[in-house]
Amino acid sequence: MKKQIKQKGESLMLDYIWLDDNSPILDQLPHNFTSAAILLHPFVQMPMGWGQNKRENEHIYPTDEEILKYGKPVSWDAIINKSKLSTYEELAVALKTSIAALRREYAREDLADKLKSSMESDLYYLDEDFPTVFLVNDLLNLLSSKGAKKLSYSDPILDKRGNIELKNLNALGVSELSLKEVMITDENMDFSFMNVYDSFITIIMAKGNDINNIVSSINLEAIVCSKNTYINWYSKA
Repeated sequence: MKKQIKQKGESLMLDYIWLDDNSPILDQLPHNFTSAAILLHPFVQMPMGWGQNKRENEHIYPTDEEILKYGKPVSWDAIINKSKLSTYEELAVALKTSIAALRREYAREDLADKLKSSMESDLYYLDEDFPTVFLVNDLLNLLSSKGAKKLSYSDPILDKRGNIELKNLNALGVSELSLKEVMITDENMDFSFMNVYDSFITIIMAKGNDINNIVSSINLEAIVCSKNTYINWYSKA
């Protein structure tokens, strides 16, 4: 069922949507959006010895501030090569198995073990539920380049929504909007992006059909949705 856009004063606002696995992603897009892509959250590489220097003999995950200052994004392609996994789908299943996000009959401990064995010191798993600040930076730059001045957001978990000037927002500010799900849209409804619970992806939606050019223009690792792409796109791994 299409989710309708709500009018609040002078600002357009779009509520978060829950994508199910009964129909393709494109069939579930809110009114006005015609194309979409699955953005793959990058892994995080910190400088060699960072964890050891941070706290002796204790594993800690870097903060967003530390990731922006010292870290580098690592692509899924690079992780696939390191882990001897074969496809994006296998890596997605390995990740979801590692956080117990799949039912037992779908979990693949063999894939999760391959992934775990390939993780070197100071190479960190991506965080589920929300994109790394690297990806958020890319998305904010995309919206700015398309002329967006204001964003609206909808968070169904904390039941909050609002508008914010893009010039007053950075990647760290976006990460503070929500702990889990959040839908973010520009004021013209040209683009929207939403993170997905218990997952390692962000869905970007566009009003036009040039989604290939959009993700290529900011060098994002993505799976462009066809009419047969479902939210459980990894299920054949």
